[in-house]
Amino acid sequence: MPSRFSREVRTVSVDHTAISTQIQLVARPEGWPTPDDFRTVTVEYGPLEPGQVRVVNEFVSVDPYMRGRMNDVKSYVPPFALGETMTGGAIGRVVESTADTVPVGSVVSHQFGWRDVVQEDARGFQVVPEIPGVPLSVRLGILGMTGLTAYVGLTDIAPVKDGDTVFVSGAAGAVGSAAGQFARLLGAARVVGSAGSADKVARLTDEYGFDAAFNYRDAPVREQLPTVAPDGVDVYFDNVGGDHLTAALDVLNRHGRVALCGAIAGYNSTERTPGPDNMSNLITRSLTLRGFTLGDHLHRAADFQQWVTPLFAAGKIAYDETVVDGLENAVDAFLSMMRGGNTGKMVVRVSQS
Repeated sequence: MPSRFSREVRTVSVDHTAISTQIQLVARPEGWPTPDDFRTVTVEYGPLEPGQVRVVNEFVSVDPYMRGRMNDVKSYVPPFALGETMTGGAIGRVVESTADTVPVGSVVSHQFGWRDVVQEDARGFQVVPEIPGVPLSVRLGILGMTGLTAYVGLTDIAPVKDGDTVFVSGAAGAVGSAAGQFARLLGAARVVGSAGSADKVARLTDEYGFDAAFNYRDAPVREQLPTVAPDGVDVYFDNVGGDHLTAALDVLNRHGRVALCGAIAGYNSTERTPGPDNMSNLITRSLTLRGFTLGDHLHRAADFQQWVTPLFAAGKIAYDETVVDGLENAVDAFLSMMRGGNTGKMVVRVSQS
C-alpha cells in the first residue's frame, strides 16, 4: 500500500562508531496516545565489544500490544520505561560483528525496534534466511511473531477441528488475517470475520478466503454475527473484546472454544468497559475461554515454521502489508494502526538494502 510519508536514508559511519536515531516514551498516555507522549533522540555507539553486533534495521514493527506497555500497570511484561528507548520486533542486517555466530551480512530478527541502528550482544539476535523475491518484513508478519500468534491460538489455545466454524474479529489486521487463513488450513469448514470498512470486508472474502464477513461499523455486532454464522460458531479467535466477545458468546455452540488474543476495543478507554451480559452461556454450553500471550509459547516456533514454510512457498497463504517510510514516522504509523489505518501488518521501513 502506498505511503504518504517520505523516507530519510541514514548511513552508518565507517570509523567504528555509529549514530543511532531512537524513539522514546516520555509520558504515560491518558486515553489515546498523542505525538507529545514520545520524543526522538540520537545515541552514539562506540566500537563493538567482544560478542556484540551492530545492525541496521530495515523494518520495525508497530503492534497493538505496545499500547498496553505504555501504561504503568502490572502485566505479563514490564511497562515501557519513561525516558528510555522503546522496544519491539524489528529485522535488519548485520554491518559489523565480533561474534562468529552472527557474521556481517546476516539478516537478523530481534526485539530492538524503534531505532535505525542497534548495537547489542549477539545473543539478542536470531539469524533468519532470506526468501528470494520476498521482503524481509514478512519475518515480522505472517512468517514471524504475527503468524506464530495465530498458529498458537488455533492449535494450542482453541484448537480447530475438522468441520468447525471459526469466527475471527479484527480479521483484516495482521494476526486476524493470518488466523482466518490458518483456520481453513487446519480444517475449518467455514470461516467468518469482522473488519472496520467495506474495503477490508471485501479483502477478507476476495483475498483471504473467508466465507463471509461484515463491517462492525454498519450495525451492532450482536445483530450481524448470527447472519454470517447461522449454525453457530465452534471457535472464536478474539482480537477485539468488548461487543465482539459478547456477540460471540451468543452464538458459540456447545463445547465452543475461545482464544483471547487481544482486546483492542478497550486499550484506549479511560473508563471500565462493561462486561458481557451472557456469561452464563459458559456454563450451559460448556464453553472454554482461554487467554494467552505469545511469550508462554515461543517453544512452538520451530513447529510453526515447519508447518507454515511449505504452505507459504506453495502460494497458499496471502498477506498484506501497510508500509510507512521513515523512522521519523513511526509514531504516526503506530497511531494510525491503533485507529484501524492498516490492512494486514503495519511496518515502518527504516532503510533499504
